[in-house]
Amino acid sequence: MNRKTPAFTTVYTKIEQITKATCALRAGGAFNEEMAVIDGRPAQVVKIQGDLVTLQVFSGTQGIGTDVDVVFLGEPPTLKVGPDLSGRFFSAYGMPIDGGPELEGKKVPIGGPSVNPVRRKQPSELISTGIAGIDLNNTLVAGQKIPFFANPDQPFNQVMANVALRAGADRIILGGIGLSNDDYLYYRRIFEDAGVLEKITCFINTTDDPPVERLLIPDMVLTAAEYFAVEKKEKVLVLLTDMTLFCDALSIVSNRMDQIPSKDSMPGSLYSDLAKIYEKAAQFEEGSITIVAVTTLSGGDITHAIPDNTGYITEGQLFLRRDTDISKVIVDPFRSLSRLKQLVIGKRTREDHPQVMNAGIRLYADAAQAKTKQENGFDLTDYDERALKFALDYSKELLAIDINIDIDKMINTSWELLAKYFSKDEVSIKQEMMDKYWPKDTERVSIENESTDGGK
Repeated sequence: MNRKTPAFTTVYTKIEQITKATCALRAGGAFNEEMAVIDGRPAQVVKIQGDLVTLQVFSGTQGIGTDVDVVFLGEPPTLKVGPDLSGRFFSAYGMPIDGGPELEGKKVPIGGPSVNPVRRKQPSELISTGIAGIDLNNTLVAGQKIPFFANPDQPFNQVMANVALRAGADRIILGGIGLSNDDYLYYRRIFEDAGVLEKITCFINTTDDPPVERLLIPDMVLTAAEYFAVEKKEKVLVLLTDMTLFCDALSIVSNRMDQIPSKDSMPGSLYSDLAKIYEKAAQFEEGSITIVAVTTLSGGDITHAIPDNTGYITEGQLFLRRDTDISKVIVDPFRSLSRLKQLVIGKRTREDHPQVMNAGIRLYADAAQAKTKQENGFDLTDYDERALKFALDYSKELLAIDINIDIDKMINTSWELLAKYFSKDEVSIKQEMMDKYWPKDTERVSIENESTDGGK
C-alpha cells in the first residue's frame, strides 16, 4: 500500500509493546480506526488507553524493532468512489491489482454506520439469480441479507460466480476473502469471458496476502455498494466469500491482543462485528443493497459460533448439499429458507408461484419418506415409486446449481413434473390454478404393474 506521509507530521520512534499482531506506543491525538504506517507497514488504531495507543499491523509485526518510525495518517481507511470502480479488481486497501490506473474520485471513509433507517423502505423488489433452487423455492428480495452455508469442499465459488453472471441486478460487487490464487483467477476469467466486467467490481484478498487484511474487505465492498446504490440509484448485489475466513481473522487479532475468547475461540464481539456488515443491506426509494455471503462449515457443524451468530442476523439461509442420486450439488429445499420470499412470490412473480412451490416441496418430502422406507426394506406403493421418480427429476431439473432458466420456466417445469407423476388430486393445488396452468398434453407416469400395492 502506497501511503504518503503528510507534511509537518509527528514521527514517533519509540514502541513500548510488540505482540504478533500489534504494537503499542505513547502518542497524543490518535483516534479509533485511524490509519498509521509502522516501519513502512500499514496499521490501524484498535485500542486507546490514555496516551497508550495500540495499533493492529496488517502484515504482522515480525522484524519490527522498538525504534522504528511510526506515522499517524489522520484518517481511517478510505476508498475513492466514482465511476472508475466499474470493471476493476482491487486489494483490501482499495489499490488496483489488475494493472489499471489508480482510482480517481471522492475519498470516503470505509466502515461507517448503516444508512439512516428513515431512508429504508419495505423490501418489495425481486432479485433473481437464475439458479432455480433459489428463485423457485427461496426467492430473494432486494435489500435482503442471506448466507450460503456450505462445506469447504463444495463448489461455492462456482455458485457465486454463476449468481454474479445471472443476477437481475445493476451492479455486482464481489468481496473475495482468503481466496486461493486459482479461485481469484477463476473469477477474473469467468467475468472477462462473459463480457460483464463493466457491471462488476471486485475487492480481493488471497491466501498469499496477510490474513488480517481480510478485515478490510467487507467494509471496502460495502462502501462501494453504498456509492452505487445511494448516489447512482442502482440495484446492487454484494457477494462475500468466505465469511468464515473473515471471522478467523477477527479471532487472530483478538487472541494476539490477549482478549478472552468466547465460544469456539471467537471474540466476544463476533455478533456485533457480523451485524455491522450484514445490516448494510437495505432497499431505498431508488436503489438497494442485497448481501449474499458464503459461510463455510467445519464438518457440517451448524452450531459453531460463526453460522450460529450469522443465522440470528440474516433473513434465512441457503444450504448447499451433494445429492448422491444425481451426483450434483443442489440447493437443499429442506434446510434452505428465505424469510422474505412471501413479499415477492405471487406478486412480482406469477400468481401460481406460491402454490407450485409448496406442492413441489411437499411431494419432495414424500419422496424422502419413501426413500427411508426403501432403505429399511419396506414395500413401496405406486405413489411411493412415483414420488421417488419425481424427486429425481425435480433435483436434476430444478434444484441442481447448474440449472440456468428464468422464473417462468422454473414454474412451468414444476407444473410439467407434477402432471407427469401425479394426479390433480394428489398435488393439492387450488382448482382455479389447476384450470389455468395444468399441462394439457403431459402423460402421467404409472408404476402400478411394478408395485405390490396399486394405490397410495
